[in-house]
Amino acid sequence: MTTRLARILLFLVLATGIGLAVAYRDRFDAAALQAWVQDAGAWGPLLFVAAYALAAVLFLPGSVLTLAGGALFGPVLGTLYNLTGATLGATLAFLVARHLASDWVARKTGGRLKQLINGVEGEGWRFVAFVRLVPLFPFNLLNYALGLTRIRLSHYVLASWIFMLPGAVAYTYLGYAGREAVAGGEGLIRKILLAVALLALVAFLPRLVARLREGPMLSIPELKQRLDAGEDLLVLDVRTTEDFSGEQGHIPAARNIPLEELPRRLQEIVDYEEKPVVLVCRTDRRSARAADILAANGFADVHVARGGMTDWNANGYPRA
Repeated sequence: MTTRLARILLFLVLATGIGLAVAYRDRFDAAALQAWVQDAGAWGPLLFVAAYALAAVLFLPGSVLTLAGGALFGPVLGTLYNLTGATLGATLAFLVARHLASDWVARKTGGRLKQLINGVEGEGWRFVAFVRLVPLFPFNLLNYALGLTRIRLSHYVLASWIFMLPGAVAYTYLGYAGREAVAGGEGLIRKILLAVALLALVAFLPRLVARLREGPMLSIPELKQRLDAGEDLLVLDVRTTEDFSGEQGHIPAARNIPLEELPRRLQEIVDYEEKPVVLVCRTDRRSARAADILAANGFADVHVARGGMTDWNANGYPRA
């Protein structure tokens, strides 16, 4: 009873805090933050880190704080304070969700949500690394969502800190460059170019991570063996509808979504986000492009069938 009461009180405090934050969020800007930090004197950095952590818990925009951190403290200390505040806030939100709702989720969830949670837990810190580098979900909401899983706290904190670092460096430096632009500091063009380069690097990271999340290519005999074993996998043929029903035929178990239609039809295969997906085309060129799309959208176990239908037919396997 005491534990239940504590959870209710924590929920009420959190809900009140979020409500107040939403109601007064128009007063939460860089100018106000700068005034608070400067008035705090030597305690300014600690106040900033605490404000960043509280903002993450209360769903306030972290971008304002990250840019302000660069403007207030410079690129090095600003990155340190931004990253510390973001990690602390992410950890607090994670612990709040775990304390408030993890037991209820374990009892009540089933179907799609349970499948997603199991998939996240199966990847562990690798999933945390992926979502920190590739912003598929809002940062503040994601912190609470991950608290509902059984990911180890130490793995969550360490992966969050490490894989939020590239973004923190880029956006902190952008805030610093903005301050220098306003103040007319020396080497302004060089600083702006460096900020643009860092942002370009962060923008490229999702493609790199998507590549890392792709599984190894499967040979056609390996695919046939897994199908014969009754494994729960999706064979996704990404050729055109005409080719799927044309001369080469298709694998009997295959589902057809043309490559050009795949981005807007991902919802049709969402049940396989955490299950193996094997991509098939005439050879494997279209399949490789489809693999990039799936991996970038959170599909965790994506494979390309090497040689596609050409090799399937060369092996004399049955086709539809």
